Amino acid sequence: MIRAVLPHPLLAAGLFATWLLLNGPLSAGDMVVAFLVALIIPQVMRQLEPDRSGVRSPGAILRLASYVAVDVVRSNYAVAAIIMGRRRHIRRSGFIHVPLDLRNRYGLAVLAIILTSTPGTLWVQYDRATGSLLLHVLDLIEEGEWIDLIKGRYERLLLEIFP
Repeated sequence: MIRAVLPHPLLAAGLFATWLLLNGPLSAGDMVVAFLVALIIPQVMRQLEPDRSGVRSPGAILRLASYVAVDVVRSNYAVAAIIMGRRRHIRRSGFIHVPLDLRNRYGLAVLAIILTSTPGTLWVQYDRATGSLLLHVLDLIEEGEWIDLIKGRYERLLLEIFP
């Protein structure tokens, strides 16, 4: 019975609490609006029917998270060195094409977040037909190293996590 009114109860509770927290001092009107938002938005989500992600391999998730944390810190340092002029070699930015075996849309979304949140790289385009990723790299020294890094460090683990 509750699922008919609230198909996503955690979403409803989160929306209700967030609405109240964002609107300052509590009033009766804010409570009514928060209640209506908490009832209506989960109904919209029911219509969208998102697919189950099918996440597996918690060990791979932890390894991937640790790799990303280290790579983000390392990239922040490298980009800061470029900006501050500490790197004396000629910087060459460019675009590379990375052939991906990963086809799961959730896995691709996670890869896009990883690459875009890592300073110095930017996910530009993905061609679903060919599985090719166009990536911009701020300091492109060796294209093959970037492809090996993405495929061996990120894509391999994402293929374990997302079936």
